[in-house]
Amino acid sequence: MEKKKLLGMMTDELKAVGAEVGLPGYAAKQMAGWLYGKRVRRIDEMTNLSLKARTALAERYEIGCREPSDVQKSVDGTAKYLFPTESGGQVECVFIPDGDRATLCVSCQVGCRMGCRFCMTGRQGFGGNLSATDILNQVYSVPGSEQLTNIVFMGQGEPMDNLDAVLRATELLTAPDGWAWSPKRITVSTVGVRKGVERFLRESDCHLAVSLHNPFPEERLGMMPAEKAFGLQELLALLREQDWSHQRRLSFEYIVFGGLNDSERHARELVRLLSPLECRVNLIRFHKIPDSPYMGAPDEKMVWLRDYLTHHGVTCTIRASRGQDIYAACGLLHAAPSPLPL
Repeated sequence: MEKKKLLGMMTDELKAVGAEVGLPGYAAKQMAGWLYGKRVRRIDEMTNLSLKARTALAERYEIGCREPSDVQKSVDGTAKYLFPTESGGQVECVFIPDGDRATLCVSCQVGCRMGCRFCMTGRQGFGGNLSATDILNQVYSVPGSEQLTNIVFMGQGEPMDNLDAVLRATELLTAPDGWAWSPKRITVSTVGVRKGVERFLRESDCHLAVSLHNPFPEERLGMMPAEKAFGLQELLALLREQDWSHQRRLSFEYIVFGGLNDSERHARELVRLLSPLECRVNLIRFHKIPDSPYMGAPDEKMVWLRDYLTHHGVTCTIRASRGQDIYAACGLLHAAPSPLPL
């Protein structure tokens, strides 16, 4: 019989697990402390539980953590890790150290079904959803996890297309009996899956990042097939209805392609669309992928676009490119998919 996984369980679920082996209710917080505080890898390490209880637990349950099966390290200090998943697939996550900050870019799906034409993950196709255990294991098991200051759901997959697992993972990352992180340390990205965004805004206080890449819907459709089902105009209308207080940040990711979305016409439309919102724009260098018709914009054009947007009231920064030499930069994650149940 396959053992159930403790990693990814809420305290009330751990309470039910403990009751199966005769543990009192307060033992749930003890187990949560071992899981999310001390990050134990085996049930027998939960030493404030009786040996009898640990033995009974180990017969039916396991922690559910998995070590990375491969690692690649960049000249800039970035590290990319390959993790096996519960269902037999594999995903990549990226550890990005930067002075006193350390960010982990996690994946939520094997591949992706959004099909963005400039993205290696999109080319990979869709191999299945990750469980909350799979998502949290990237945080749990990545070397140097104790140094992490931020987590971004910007790896493989569309978070709003696997929202149950993503919300469970972010809840445990922020719960007092979980990792107890501030939601301000977590950013979840999306191409704009409206129903998912609506639910995310209701049920989570984490930051939201929207993959924009072109302000004109018809041009965006040529780059991002998801525009047909999840239109930019409809998404922006939803976002304008929200109260973007200091408790939650809204950002737009904008990969800059030479001659495609970097003109003054595009800049003017970005200002028109985004100036009513309390938001920031992150400009991202395009990282060339094999057989792609797209080209990156020169640095001087990116600086011009940043300065134009900032001058016209839209806060804008150029994101530093990290890990390109190991295919860890934005749009380059591409672990081979395995058939997984949906």
